Amino acid sequence: MTTLYLVRHGETTDNEAQIMQGQTQGRLNETGERQARQLAARLAGTHIDAFVSSDLKRAFDTATIVAAGRGKPVAVTPLLRERDWGDFTGRYIPDLKGEPWPENVETAERLLERARRFLDYIKVEYPGMCVLAVGHGIINKAVQAVYHGKPMSEIARMDNAEVRIITL
Repeated sequence: MTTLYLVRHGETTDNEAQIMQGQTQGRLNETGERQARQLAARLAGTHIDAFVSSDLKRAFDTATIVAAGRGKPVAVTPLLRERDWGDFTGRYIPDLKGEPWPENVETAERLLERARRFLDYIKVEYPGMCVLAVGHGIINKAVQAVYHGKPMSEIARMDNAEVRIITL
């Protein structure tokens, strides 16, 4: 059995400013760095065999802070990237309400398929291990939807630096 500690990255400057980040790199702000350090402290007594992260900077930096002092590298995968928001990327989120979705937004079907591939990747690469994986709000929601066999709308939003545990 593989245990997956699924984490959302710490708060970023764009989260704070309500900017749609999508697949931009993003940067943790002071709050996000503190959240990652607090998460590391909460998990200090938890055995973790491997660390995996989205290949986007905000997630990788969160994972690196949590992994610090454990002597383990952080593997990266584009499977855990945030949803590609196309032309919504970089825009102020409150301004998007009611706007038609651009054609270049990653479809829910593609997002869910990526989530399935991520879960398969974890099962194959880390069988029987405890893995901490840092992703993003929407991809993490998709991962949980696939795991639980539920629509994404039934999965509660994850806060920054929140952990959800999945057993595979």
